[in-house]
Amino acid sequence: MSTIRLGDIAPNFKAQTTEGEIDFYEYLGDGWGILFSHPADYTPVCTTELGTTAKYKSEFDKRNVKVMALSVDGLESHFGWIKDINETQNTEVNFPIIADENREISELYDMIHPNASATATVRSVYVIGPDKTIKLIITYPASTGRNFDELLRVIDSLQLTAYHKVATPANWNRGEEVVITPAVTNEDAEKLFPKGFKELKPYLRMTPQPELD
Repeated sequence: MSTIRLGDIAPNFKAQTTEGEIDFYEYLGDGWGILFSHPADYTPVCTTELGTTAKYKSEFDKRNVKVMALSVDGLESHFGWIKDINETQNTEVNFPIIADENREISELYDMIHPNASATATVRSVYVIGPDKTIKLIITYPASTGRNFDELLRVIDSLQLTAYHKVATPANWNRGEEVVITPAVTNEDAEKLFPKGFKELKPYLRMTPQPELD
């Protein structure tokens, strides 16, 4: 079993999905991506998560993020489950769900944790940047559903900090002040951050959020 860590290249794969065979890298193109796993089809928490993913698609689109889900069941099961998701969550599933019956992709991305379950995946989330490296990993137990507002928040942070020399403080949300990274001198900060900054400590300087785009 492989171990995926932050900064690693996200392994590419081809897979059968509810939207046909997909090459993962081709699907992502030059944008951002989220790959997330579900323990099995017809499970209650997953049903709410996939419905929520569909409802949040416009927010992911704004951020140039494509989503792809994975479950260890087959396509026929997936299609039946999608009908239930659409019916109970009042939405339309609008993204591919991988059929990973042989668990190859689950193993590739270290989604099966034997101490949790020998067969079902944990709720892993991988955010992948345009350079195809792993930018974020969050792993939930099977009993706890994901917080999609938090996923959007961390994507906003990842995208902002990828293009500006800043970091985001605790509980940061889009539009709030950010921290200037320590490697930036005050002289450079004056040029990089025309909105100005305040120095609370030499290592703690706050500035209004630069533009995300």
